[in-house]
Amino acid sequence: MEEKQQQDIDLDKVYDYAQFPGKVSGRCDNCNSSYFKSSVKGGVFLRECQECGMKKII
Repeated sequence: MEEKQQQDIDLDKVYDYAQFPGKVSGRCDNCNSSYFKSSVKGGVFLRECQECGMKKII
């Protein structure tokens, strides 16, 4: 069942998409929001959810 995949998400940690792919494309894994702030620095694309603050390197 899906319930066993439910995990605690640490909002202070930056997740890597290669290790933790999105559950639903274009949605935050934590709060299911689609509102992100994106930035690129040093060739790294960082996506931050504007609702809960979860960060993921894409």
